[in-house]
Amino acid sequence: MGLFGFGRKRAKRQAEEDIKDQEDKSKGLDKSKDAEESTEQSDLTSETDRDETAAEQDEAEQSGQGPWDSMDPEAPDTDEYLDIGALMLPFLQGSELRLKANSQTGDVLGATITYKSSSLELEPFAAPKSLGLWDEVRADLLKANPSCKEVDGVFGKELTLPVKVKGKNLLTRVVGIDGPRWMLRGIFSGPAAKGGKEKDVLDGYLADLVVVRGDEPLAPRDLVPMHAPITPNQRRGEAEDSESKDDESAQIPGKPEGPFDSDQQTEVKTTLSRGPMFSEVR
Repeated sequence: MGLFGFGRKRAKRQAEEDIKDQEDKSKGLDKSKDAEESTEQSDLTSETDRDETAAEQDEAEQSGQGPWDSMDPEAPDTDEYLDIGALMLPFLQGSELRLKANSQTGDVLGATITYKSSSLELEPFAAPKSLGLWDEVRADLLKANPSCKEVDGVFGKELTLPVKVKGKNLLTRVVGIDGPRWMLRGIFSGPAAKGGKEKDVLDGYLADLVVVRGDEPLAPRDLVPMHAPITPNQRRGEAEDSESKDDESAQIPGKPEGPFDSDQQTEVKTTLSRGPMFSEVR
């Protein structure tokens, strides 16, 4: 009986030790699992931080790129730009400007910059104050043209659109840039629609451009008004003429030199004739 009793005690003690070993192993597994989960969470957090940092960098790069709004404090100086109303165009050596106008009204409907074998057509549109317009316009173009494809480009989402000109299929590249109450659409054709030096030059030209939206109330998708080109020299000449007229209008006829005394003031007043009052105008 004693032997059997001793055997039961040892078996009981062995069972308790086995249970304790199992608990220790279980705790060890839990700790290991927690450590793995912590490592995975740390890796996930680091990856998220990297993604957020990259997104912030992309956003910063995009925000520092034109086309510019005329009210933007970081916009380039337009003193030497060509003024066509809604657009201030930078000077590009070797380029030509053509304006598209309504034959009946004479209204300017667009501007095309030609550089070597490539061209860039520009159209500024009014847009809602709170929402951009390019996403909507892009979706309409994709829906209307099955051969149109959406790609990532220098200015964000762009479209490649084959068009038929004189029986030939030509590839165009359509970009849209949303600004404060405006959207600028640019259509690249020729080598600039595909790549290479001409594309880089015209991309840079578009990035330096300045949009002048103005305060005129316009419905979304209406063209922002443009006019015939005014050169920097013409603007400077107009400014000088305006200053000269202001100086002339500020002069008093018969004004004597030197400080006025009471006699001189009376004499000047008598040389001025009274004009008609508003009530006398018919």
